[in-house]
Amino acid sequence: MAAPGFWDDQEKAKGITQRRAALNSPLEKLDDLDQELGDIEILVELAEEEDDRETAGEAERAARKLEKSIAQEEMARLLSGPNDRGSAILTINSGAGGTESNDWVEMLLRMYLRWAEAHEYKNTILEINPGEEAGIKSVTVTVEGENAYGYLRSEIGIHRLVRISPFDASGRRHTSFASVFLYPDVDDEIDIVIDDKDLRIDTYRASGHGGQHVNKTDSAVRITHLPTGIVVQCQNEKSQHRNKDMAMRVLRSRLYEHEQAKRQEEIDKLHATKKDISWGSQIRSYVLQPYRLAKDVRTGVEKGNVDAVLDGDLDDFIQAYLVEMARDHGVA
Repeated sequence: MAAPGFWDDQEKAKGITQRRAALNSPLEKLDDLDQELGDIEILVELAEEEDDRETAGEAERAARKLEKSIAQEEMARLLSGPNDRGSAILTINSGAGGTESNDWVEMLLRMYLRWAEAHEYKNTILEINPGEEAGIKSVTVTVEGENAYGYLRSEIGIHRLVRISPFDASGRRHTSFASVFLYPDVDDEIDIVIDDKDLRIDTYRASGHGGQHVNKTDSAVRITHLPTGIVVQCQNEKSQHRNKDMAMRVLRSRLYEHEQAKRQEEIDKLHATKKDISWGSQIRSYVLQPYRLAKDVRTGVEKGNVDAVLDGDLDDFIQAYLVEMARDHGVA
């Protein structure tokens, strides 16, 4: 970055600075944690020397905060997917249960917004489809910030709520379902880089109608992109140079389309994880009646303080899921 002319190529410079920031981020966080630890050690020494309860309390509060920060970094260490470090687009849809499920969607939306706020993520509701009587049928929200997608991957699936219905005059217990799904929030602009060594360029004599219109030079151009097998050709221009330029233009368009198709294939793979929004397919249950418990079916993690969970306390569930995934892939 200190080299002369670094900023002459803005696009290249932007990519390098972004890469540098990504590499620096964990190092800076480690330095911050080390500094906090040093500050706590000084507070502890002062508290012991002066027998100062107030300073001891300050050290204890700082230690709890540091412990939470370390747990967050340990959780981030488990992220390994191609989109894990980026932002996310979260969608929630109501399932079996009508108005009950619509209200459940609204509760889940609040839960995720509170979780995101606690982690200092920026949220933007992109689309919201309200229910006829109450609640929300579906909602889409962006969660912008580092690692948002990696953490929220743990929430993909069916969420089940059991409670006494506020919409039932008889006070009966109801079960509601909602589905949560996640998309990586990727940049729409795809930078197509074409390496000359990946191209095979052939020239040939353009076909014509015969007679004086037959092209007597090899002006037509055929370009094969070897990694993808995409073939483009142009023979409309009289100049080989112009035909090559036009063929390259077509190739860029074809490669852009190819990248879009690959991206859609990845999204389709993610969609394959979806199940019916009903009985027997939930990843987590939130029971408010007859007992109070939030339990993750996949990891077995349970939390008795359901109110805290519905208020955004999800990190135990997220960390357990990431550990499970990392173990399955031989990382943890």
